[in-house]
Amino acid sequence: MHTRRNNNPFLYSCLTLFILIFLSLSSSLAQAGKVREYWIAAEKTDWNYAPTGANQIDLASDLGVWGKTLTYTKYRYIGYTDGSYSHPLPQPEWMGILGPTIRAAVGDTIKIHFLNKTDMPLSMHPHGVMYDKDNEGADGGKGGSIPPGERYTYTWIVDQDAGPGPGDPSSIVWLYHSHVMAEEEVNLGLIGTLIITAAGKAYSDKNPAPRDVDQEFIALYMIFNEENDEESGLKHAINGRIFGNLSGFETRRGQRVRWHLVALGNEVDNHTVHWHGQTVLDHGRRTDVVEIMPASMTSVDMVPRSPGNWLFHCHVNDHMIAGMATRWLVK
Repeated sequence: MHTRRNNNPFLYSCLTLFILIFLSLSSSLAQAGKVREYWIAAEKTDWNYAPTGANQIDLASDLGVWGKTLTYTKYRYIGYTDGSYSHPLPQPEWMGILGPTIRAAVGDTIKIHFLNKTDMPLSMHPHGVMYDKDNEGADGGKGGSIPPGERYTYTWIVDQDAGPGPGDPSSIVWLYHSHVMAEEEVNLGLIGTLIITAAGKAYSDKNPAPRDVDQEFIALYMIFNEENDEESGLKHAINGRIFGNLSGFETRRGQRVRWHLVALGNEVDNHTVHWHGQTVLDHGRRTDVVEIMPASMTSVDMVPRSPGNWLFHCHVNDHMIAGMATRWLVK
């Protein structure tokens, strides 16, 4: 039996075009990200740099001049469950003064519902992600200066350039902070981080954290200037705590741990972050000291090999003396 073939070129062209359009739409849908919503308020609060009142690194010593005054008025970002701003989100103790961690994966859209509950104009300016002028959180756009009591919704796009590069781990860290008068607000404590996971590397659609690590820690190394350069007011802090008063960096031997390291501040904020008892993989380099400077952001991986309660500190001599140290526990 002879079957007649249809050699109509127009029909073949239409069929080919249909297939290409279908494949393109399927690819776009497959790559479409989620909208990640966060409710964050700026609030005025008291902050104690050493809540125990003691030097937890060397119990035989005191806090020196840096213990003269420990509690100051600060401004912080606080995360909430919804737009009522009545139920704060819990944070692990090791986060200290940091604002809530904003997580997303490449392809997602981040929406930040910001409420300024303080007495001064503030904003939220992100690093890394894509935004238009009104969502920059700085420099004259609509979201650049939110008055006390007012709200604003920022929209940030997590495009490919916001995610990990070819030599990066599966998640990387970016800073966010207020940028009306940036130096003043950062020193007040208005600092947080975004963690962006590579496409296809997240746990699930609901959880954008990377699936190839067991734990992630964030450490902000920064000298808060509380008393116009008086030495007693220069708080050499990790996440806003000094002399070992930051607790909660706890893990287990064999865990896959990612450390997100950030710094802000002035020319004195050149830090050499050092772990005792363990090395890290820093973009292909094996080391136990990572250098960070003001507005630096980097992410390194480790697998703890040796149980102990180890020092985690800045290796700059002056910073060590002033209490820029805590401990991390390997069980």
